[in-house]
Amino acid sequence: MRKGKFLFILHSHLPYVRHPNYDFFMEENWLFEAITETYLPLLDVFNRLEKDNIPFNLTISFTPTLMEMLTTEDLQVKYEKHLRAMITLSELEIEKTKEEDPRKYKMAKFYNSYLERILFLFSDQYSHNILKGFKEFQDKGYIEVVTCNGTHGFLPFMMNHPAAIRAQLITAKNTYYKNFNKNPEGIWLAECGYTPDLDKYLNEFNFNYFFVDSHAFWYGSSPAKYSVYRPIITKNKVFAFSRDPESSEQVWSSDIGYPGDSRYREFYRDIGFDRSLEYIKPFIDPSGMRINTGIKYHKITDKKLPLELKELYDIDEAFIAVSEHAKDFISKKRSQIKRLISMMPDLEPIIVAPFDTELFGHWWFEGPYFIENFFRELQKNDEIESSTPSKIIESLEEVQMLTPGASTWGAKGFNDVWLNKSNDWVYKHLSEMSDIMVKASKYDDKDPTLIRILNQMAKELLLAQASDWAFIMTTGTTVEYAVKRTKEHINRFFELFYMFDNKIDEKRLKEIEWLDKIFDDLDYKIFRNNC
Repeated sequence: MRKGKFLFILHSHLPYVRHPNYDFFMEENWLFEAITETYLPLLDVFNRLEKDNIPFNLTISFTPTLMEMLTTEDLQVKYEKHLRAMITLSELEIEKTKEEDPRKYKMAKFYNSYLERILFLFSDQYSHNILKGFKEFQDKGYIEVVTCNGTHGFLPFMMNHPAAIRAQLITAKNTYYKNFNKNPEGIWLAECGYTPDLDKYLNEFNFNYFFVDSHAFWYGSSPAKYSVYRPIITKNKVFAFSRDPESSEQVWSSDIGYPGDSRYREFYRDIGFDRSLEYIKPFIDPSGMRINTGIKYHKITDKKLPLELKELYDIDEAFIAVSEHAKDFISKKRSQIKRLISMMPDLEPIIVAPFDTELFGHWWFEGPYFIENFFRELQKNDEIESSTPSKIIESLEEVQMLTPGASTWGAKGFNDVWLNKSNDWVYKHLSEMSDIMVKASKYDDKDPTLIRILNQMAKELLLAQASDWAFIMTTGTTVEYAVKRTKEHINRFFELFYMFDNKIDEKRLKEIEWLDKIFDDLDYKIFRNNC
């Protein structure tokens, strides 16, 4: 019996948020939440699957900015402090909920046990560097870890600045090698953003494959013969894999996706907002601004209900839902494979299902358990098996050549999210900075201070290029912070450029190096446009 192949793809990314000049900074919690609710729970899923001899293959990306934060000592120290505070809060909650409701009490004890396990994994098992865990599972052949371009810059907007593209890709390879002791096979392009001819740069840096959204195959240079269910190869000899829209809708859809089930935990109701300020103040922003703590006692119930009417959460009920949904997803994939085999009888269908990693655990608390149940159910059938892009490529005997169409996986599928009236002001600055950096990269003298200035200028440009800031300006979430961060990197770049041509302020240079301490081995010459 011929099998279909299933590629579970997770894209892990957070913008570089590090504020060493503050003991507490709210946006640093983005990282802390992701470690607690997503990255370490995923490693624990892998541990349990391996212990039970359950075969699994999964592909996961880590962006260089995320890798840098995960391996930065001061953030590791802050994270452990944060985690221990949450454990203390969970202990207080055990006492408090005894008098409130047995369901709350049950969850308070669960959170305490959960957080203690997270602390053990972080501190004892992985010695504060969780990338070690992902490297171990890659070395054992369970997962394939890929990278992403440097600071998650939106590459289609850099096509007029080849040096900027190359700098993003060099940074991607160097950071990956530093953490995984090998070169990456594949790359997740930031925002899944692709435009024709971008693949020539991927070939130049020996990336073997990348991912695109569905319409990149549908509207390519010629029709994809097997739609999104077989990879293609570009004219520049790089393989491309395209997203299966059915899998995305079944898992991710806000209307019919599994995470919206009434039995799952409600993300938006948290004791950080429910408890009295006097009680919760030691565990939130020192200013008194309320924030999520991760301790939540309510379930979705009905998505239309206001938060105050949500019913109490029962984790055992949620685990029943997880089991049901994993079985349902496998059933849907089996039906899909059968249908695809009838349409392509001589080839194995390949279903590519990419998601933001943070969906599993952070936004959808039960998500890691869904992944675990998925692989446990998958081993019981003979019609589908999990795989990785590299394994697929090794098995190919023939492949269609075409140029994917311009695309992203953002709203509307093209570039609107990253270029509109809310954020278009950014790009004239990025363009000017790129031109300056190319010229400055030709500097060949040996003055160590000037070299430090040029290296830091390169970092400021890379940080300003992060697609996250334009995205936030469009979505309207933490706009003030996104604008501030963008302007800070632009201003620091030009402040350094002024020093390069004029008087050097050693104190200020050290301060900027301290504030934006990323990519320690970066060499400004990566902006030399030699091709």
